[in-house]
Parts: sequence; C-alpha cells; structure tokens
Amino acid sequence: MKELDLLKKDWKKNSDSFEQISEKEIYNMIHKKSSSTVKWILIISVLEVLFWTASNYFSNIDDILKKMNHPEMILYMEILMYFNYAVILVFIYFFYKNYKTISTTVSTKLLMSSILKTRKTVQYYVWYNLGMIVVSSIFSFFIGYIYNPEMELIREKLAINGKAMLFSIGILFLIILGFFGMFWCIYRLLYGTLLRRLYANYKELKKIDF
Repeated sequence: MKELDLLKKDWKKNSDSFEQISEKEIYNMIHKKSSSTVKWILIISVLEVLFWTASNYFSNIDDILKKMNHPEMILYMEILMYFNYAVILVFIYFFYKNYKTISTTVSTKLLMSSILKTRKTVQYYVWYNLGMIVVSSIFSFFIGYIYNPEMELIREKLAINGKAMLFSIGILFLIILGFFGMFWCIYRLLYGTLLRRLYANYKELKKIDF
C-alpha cells in the first residue's frame, strides 16, 4: 500500500480545494486493487477445479474399486464426487458474483461491504475443502480396509491384536492430519495472501469513509 501512503501525504499537504480529487484517486486505486484481487480468487478456484478434475481422470480409483467386486462403492464415490463439484461450482458462482459487484460498484460503503462478503465466502470455501479432504480420506481408508481383498490378512491380525489396531488407528489419524496440514498451508499461502490484501484495502477504505 505504498502508493496509498504517498497519496495520503500529498492529500494532507494540498489545500482543501483538492481534497475531493485526492479522495477519489485513493478510492479508485483501492477499487482497482480489490477488483484485481477478487479476480485472482476466481481464477485460482477455477484452476483448482480443473486440477482435481484432471487428477480424477488420470487416477485408477475406479479400476481398484472394480477389482473389489463392490460396485455400490463406486456409486457412493461418484455421489460424493458430484456433490463436491456441485458445492464448489456454487462457491465459484459466488466468487464471480462478488467480482462483478466489486468491479462495477461506485459506492465506498458497498465496496467495503462486498470486500467483507468476499472474505467470508473464501473462508467458508477453504474450510469446506479442508473438511471434504478429511471426509474423503476417512472414506477412502475405510473402503480400502473393509473391501480390499489384499487387506484380508492384515484385518485378521488386527482383529486379534488390540494394540496393533490402536496403533493403526493412530497412524491413520496422523496421515489424515498430515493431509489436512499440507492443504491448510497451501490454502493459507494462496487464498490467505489474497484475503490479507483485501482486508488491507478495507481498512484503507474505512479511513477515507467519513
């Protein structure tokens, strides 16, 4: 926000007749930065969907499930996948809607409100994805453990050894926690950086909204 600080210093030095022009310049700069930030949020979310779609296309999960001779599991996985896509597309629609609102608004108060709404939407989106990662991981491990014929010997050993069962559950918990932490860091790096920029814009707007 160095440009804004320079503008505000010039604004204080200038006479009162230039206050409205300087305020408008600051608003236009914040408006442009906010619009660009929300556009990047939209772009990253679309790229994320494309990445997961490509990953599912090149994975062999369906082949593994077919070898288990449990076609109902394929149906459950497909339901979970389509549900996830539907929810993510709704979020992308809201990102696009917020981008259009921020890009076209001429009101300081509306811009501030739209920035807060966008931040909240992104936060919901990130927590939904993290929750879905946990659910998908547990579901995948459960299917692999119960229905995979190659796990039969392991299941028999764990059934008669309580300590080994607890140890396996602990390992599973750590793996899921590791996935959660890894994706949390990625989301914090991508969306967290953009959200901090948006909030910095909001604070600058709050200073000139008087």
